[in-house]
Amino acid sequence: MKLLVTGGAGFIGSAVARMALDRDFEVVNFDKLTYAANLDNLKGWDDKPAYAFVEGDICRADQIEAALASHQPDAIMHLAAESHVDRSIDGPRAFIETNLVGTYVLLNEARRYFEKLPAEKQARFRFHHVSTDEVYGALGAEGLFTEETPYRPNSPYSASKAGSDFLVRAWGETYGLPVITSNCSNNYGPYQFPEKLIPVVVLAALESRNIPVYGKGENVRDWLYVDDHADALLKILEKGKLGETYNVGGDNERRNIDLVRTICDIMDDLQPAGKPHDRLIEFVADRPGHDLRYAIDASKIERELGWTPKTSVEEGMRKTVEWYLDNRWWWEAIRARGHEDARLGLGSKG
Repeated sequence: MKLLVTGGAGFIGSAVARMALDRDFEVVNFDKLTYAANLDNLKGWDDKPAYAFVEGDICRADQIEAALASHQPDAIMHLAAESHVDRSIDGPRAFIETNLVGTYVLLNEARRYFEKLPAEKQARFRFHHVSTDEVYGALGAEGLFTEETPYRPNSPYSASKAGSDFLVRAWGETYGLPVITSNCSNNYGPYQFPEKLIPVVVLAALESRNIPVYGKGENVRDWLYVDDHADALLKILEKGKLGETYNVGGDNERRNIDLVRTICDIMDDLQPAGKPHDRLIEFVADRPGHDLRYAIDASKIERELGWTPKTSVEEGMRKTVEWYLDNRWWWEAIRARGHEDARLGLGSKG
């Protein structure tokens, strides 16, 4: 299968690309190379004959059309998105443009491409849209998100992703585009851009800086190791039922403060000169509209496709911390390009 991955230089997209190449897919990486994209994420895979990179913007119909015509993929996996909630609070416009308008443009070009395919290729074609559990809003102390949970997005980011989910559904129902959607819980692992919680904590602990924890750290997330997610996405792409939605979770709920302390314990073990690292924890002003709890019911994907997560939080966090400690070159290069660890998400620039 030749797979076109939008956002293939991003965190999850590059994990999918690496795994797909290891499983003998052909991969076309279509990426705009915005601030969070990084072609270093594909180092060691980018020289494979089955890999191609196209620099392109999902908001540009001409660039999508050219990539589809040139590479003739058997499937599209759509991961290109603005994804940082704090940034969406400060500047929602980019999220509307990329996640809503970009998804619309991509769907339109995918439809035109699909309609011109011969019947045998149409029968194999898939458009897999990758989304988030944040579209469902917040849970109380009990309960789980299922595929039937009503959408109640609470941030500009989750609202833009909810809208993109509905666009995908509409293109399937109205135009017959063969679509599948998946909604995942919080991802973590190697190559995650250092504005997200896990790398923020690891690098702050490594450098003996204060470790910021929003509010009282009581917000709960279900943590999904990125390679487990990539495995689920490829399984959904190959075996998922058209028109269906699949929730993908890690079955690893943790309060943020407990997760941060787990990372501090791992750092105490790996970098004992700085221990105890939990002395660096600092509670800071909470994010506006911070959802209390997310948790995924992933029984559908287990029941229908036989997928379950393989990596516990403890195992995955240790592997992740070790990766950041062993790959300073990767995140130091990002800093050298101008990334700063400044606090975001306290106000709106519109």
